Amino acid sequence: MNTMLQGWGLWAALIGASVGTYVCRAIGVLLSGRIDQDSEIFRWLSAVTYAMMGALTVRIIFLPVGLMDTVPMAIRILICVLSVGVMLSKPSQRLVPALLTGTLLMVSYGVIR
Repeated sequence: MNTMLQGWGLWAALIGASVGTYVCRAIGVLLSGRIDQDSEIFRWLSAVTYAMMGALTVRIIFLPVGLMDTVPMAIRILICVLSVGVMLSKPSQRLVPALLTGTLLMVSYGVIR
């Protein structure tokens, strides 16, 4: 009987999480037409988002965990600098070529090593 109640609890948690997720999404869709994307709150949220991504990127480069920890710091920094260089060299198409450069260089290092 106890395992049956645990099974129902898991289903209730799944349904509750799904309803919560979709309610938040529905509210976002309903409010999206009324929100000014150039407002101060959105500029602040954008700045916070960029700061978090920058901090996570720096953490991955300088304090890696797992397989990335096996790559020497000089190689990680070199790949990062090359990727940023690719990003700065093509102003109209920045992100995809830089991501491909970093990914391919890191995979190439793994294959060569």
